[in-house]
Amino acid sequence: MNKGVASSLILIVGACSRSPGEPTVTTSPAASGSAAAIASAAPQATAARPTSEAPAAAPSLPLKWDDPPRWQRRKPSTAMRSAEYLIPRAAGDSEDAECIVITFGAGQGGGVDQNIDRWVAQFAGATETKKSKREAGGLTITRVETLGTYTPMAMPGAPAQGVKPGWRLIGAIVEAPSGLWFFKLTGPNATAKAASSEFDRMMDSVRPS
Repeated sequence: MNKGVASSLILIVGACSRSPGEPTVTTSPAASGSAAAIASAAPQATAARPTSEAPAAAPSLPLKWDDPPRWQRRKPSTAMRSAEYLIPRAAGDSEDAECIVITFGAGQGGGVDQNIDRWVAQFAGATETKKSKREAGGLTITRVETLGTYTPMAMPGAPAQGVKPGWRLIGAIVEAPSGLWFFKLTGPNATAKAASSEFDRMMDSVRPS
């Protein structure tokens, strides 16, 4: 048998011994090194996933601030909210307060005064209404506070919460490069007043991410 025929038979036998779906494997040192690098990187990516999905972890946002230690950050109840906090009730109050953070992006969500007026309009018979401005992290912040009978805005598909007499609003709108950021604390009067200084410290900590 000549050498050409022998070589052809060896190639045919080698091809037939491999299953149809079996890939050709290159065993050069460079390929082995690449495979080892991929294998060692995979567990690291898997291990990092639970941290980013933890409900209590602060999300990665274009605006940062420091959480008040006493407040309980919880998973936002709607996709519209960037953050949500429960504020434990003061003695004598029947409900906890909450603080929500919302943003719609640059150029969205209306103007500062328009939103302040809308918030105050949710408090019938509003008294003690105060509006002020401050600076933090190079950003302008408009703060508003009022007291009255609060009618929460009902979310689509959710039952109406009813009116809440004697509730206080402490709100702030941050003018950031990424758009307006709305911080809205609402709750029974004593509970909201007790959280007032904590709210202000949180606003003093805001800065672009």
